[in-house]
Amino acid sequence: MTETGVYYTVCAQTVAMPQLSEKQAYARLTPDQLLDAIESVGLHCDGRFLALNSYENRVYRVGVEDAEPVVGKFYRPQRWSDDAIREEHAFTRELAEAEIPVVAPLSFGGETLLKHELFRFALFPNRGGRAPELDNPDHLEQLGRFVGRIHAVGAAQSFRHRPALDVESFAVIPRQWLLEHDFIPNHLVEAYASLTRDLIEQIGHSYQRAGNVEIIRLHGDLHPGNILWTGQGPHIVDFDDARSGPAIQDLWMFLSGDRDYMQQGLADLLEGYEQFADFNPAELHLLEALRTLRMIHYAWWLATRWDDPAFPRAFPYFNTDHYWEEHILSLREQAAALDEEPLRMPGGNF
Repeated sequence: MTETGVYYTVCAQTVAMPQLSEKQAYARLTPDQLLDAIESVGLHCDGRFLALNSYENRVYRVGVEDAEPVVGKFYRPQRWSDDAIREEHAFTRELAEAEIPVVAPLSFGGETLLKHELFRFALFPNRGGRAPELDNPDHLEQLGRFVGRIHAVGAAQSFRHRPALDVESFAVIPRQWLLEHDFIPNHLVEAYASLTRDLIEQIGHSYQRAGNVEIIRLHGDLHPGNILWTGQGPHIVDFDDARSGPAIQDLWMFLSGDRDYMQQGLADLLEGYEQFADFNPAELHLLEALRTLRMIHYAWWLATRWDDPAFPRAFPYFNTDHYWEEHILSLREQAAALDEEPLRMPGGNF
């Protein structure tokens, strides 16, 4: 929820709107509708709002009279079911009750998933901060502690309504969809098709080497942008992609660069992590496999959202020959990474 944009002050007024579908209404969400929705739960907005850096959902910081601002998240239609959103909220609130510094949704009359007209939304406390310093061992150790605490809670029970992170949904389906739609330039289709076919096979071998790893509830998208660092430590935000999966999914996004640099970063993370949760060394076989899955899935995600006007504005480089050439080059680098030995546990033991 990095802050971007400018403040706007609006005056309440009644605007006649045509009959719209949920998807159309979401695409045309107006400032008046935004403020009306938030006021429908009893808050009194002061007319100010700030668009925050989110594309999958519409997210705003909204001023409230005589109170701290709130963050309103308006959910993209047809992505998650109501049950799946409520399950995410319940998990986040469970973590907050365990005194883990996550930003959990506010409850109104016992409900966190709020509805107004065609919109589903949730409200969160406003929290600020900066990105963590990934070259700072103390930051990594502290992050490791909090991820370990999240996983200790996450392992206590299972999701019922939220999916697992798997090769089918993050690579096989996205690959097939992209090959069937007009996004990849014609002269690159065969290269993409053959390369991703081979990558999926390599990823399968990585899973075989890892063996039967434990599947737990995860944040699912724990990149540095979802960490807000303050003088008192981090706030962990945006559990929108919470899924079931291996623990290393919530660790690998803090690890990039050359092998020695990642090896040291892993040691710093696990120094904190293993104070609260055991880490299975076999999951290190999945680090580059999960990175590759994310890359394939990300290109598909951009393509499937391309009819949303916000995406061409935010990602003008996508859907160009240069983008797909660079994407294929990055995937080739991943093919080489998947053939390398995995990182080792601190102390040199696998």
